[in-house]
Amino acid sequence: MQLSTKLIHAGAVPDPSTGAIMIPIYQTSTYVQSAPGKHKGYEYARSQNPTRKALEEALAIVENGKYGLCFSSGVAATDAVIKLLGPGDEVIAANDMYGGTYRLFTKIYEKFGIRFHYVNMQDANNIRTYINNNTRLIWTETPTNPLMNVTDIASVSAIAKEKDILVCVDNTFASPHPNNP
Repeated sequence: MQLSTKLIHAGAVPDPSTGAIMIPIYQTSTYVQSAPGKHKGYEYARSQNPTRKALEEALAIVENGKYGLCFSSGVAATDAVIKLLGPGDEVIAANDMYGGTYRLFTKIYEKFGIRFHYVNMQDANNIRTYINNNTRLIWTETPTNPLMNVTDIASVSAIAKEKDILVCVDNTFASPHPNNP
């Protein structure tokens, strides 16, 4: 499938209850259960929702991924990623980042024993100095917020791959697909 076709049709499955080609926006908070824990796949909107599930599946298809995860905010997504870590783990983070991310790192997660190193990532080699046996994640933004600095994701990823370190890229200000003009 060409990209434009893929973008239009990714995850488009007719709604089983109405036949609508696009899944409706379900604005309910809870779903009927025949008994506690016995339901049709949905019990409470905060844990799962057919609208969000359709979006996650479509994004996974477009990005050639196994899964897609959607969150109500970027800070919620950041929180979920950092929860992959534990006390003693270390993160190499961009020294120019969204203030909400920085506050989450310094005010919340440092208290749980996660150590953060803030590095200018305009030169990916600056990362190497901070890699140690406890480094579990490299966190960057590109373009950064607020200064709009650009990080070479391929270079950062290559460095991380050498040591089997996770990479997370916040691309709030970038196009989500490299083929977009």
